Amino acid sequence: MSETFNDIKQAILTCHSCADTLPYPPKPIIQIHPDAKLLIAGQSPGKKTHDIGRPFDDLSGDRLRDWLGITKDEFYDEQRVAIVPMGFCFPGNSVHKSGPSVGKKSGDLPPRPECAIKWRATVLGQLVNIELTIVLGAYAQAYHLGQSGNVTEQVKQWQYWLEQGKLVLPHPSPRNNRWLKQNPWFEAEVLPELKHRVKVLLNRPVS
Repeated sequence: MSETFNDIKQAILTCHSCADTLPYPPKPIIQIHPDAKLLIAGQSPGKKTHDIGRPFDDLSGDRLRDWLGITKDEFYDEQRVAIVPMGFCFPGNSVHKSGPSVGKKSGDLPPRPECAIKWRATVLGQLVNIELTIVLGAYAQAYHLGQSGNVTEQVKQWQYWLEQGKLVLPHPSPRNNRWLKQNPWFEAEVLPELKHRVKVLLNRPVS
């Protein structure tokens, strides 16, 4: 592992660039190593992730690991899997009405743009062994695909994106159960190929 990589990682973990605008003290949460071959590119940590200090340690993570066909130990092995969200810290949340007079609910704010501007190209430049990037969310789509748009349409192009070493997935949140029921082709066609690719990828030695 190069000294440059260690310096970059330490600089990220101690970054306070957005300290004046975040609702909590900065707590960058990433998982990176130069040997990683699979990259999970998501949005930004939620409040639970901020509190725990580890990404996808929840029901969404359980479903994502099931989709990938890997264990929790494999998922959190930084030498195999890199997890680099678009924003490294919890951005806070907003409150919005859930209906005309039904009260309010909160939703996380978008990832802070400073992370991608300051760090993303540098980090990805260090992850030289990545062969497959899992893209979750509109902001990750815009960055990694060069386009955003309807998630369903992007997922339907899974064969094309796999050829590019990328794959758009719907968010694995339980809130997407309805989407999964409406799109049975995803579990029938996409997931078997995804699990096969990931198994081959993670079992192949780093060249």
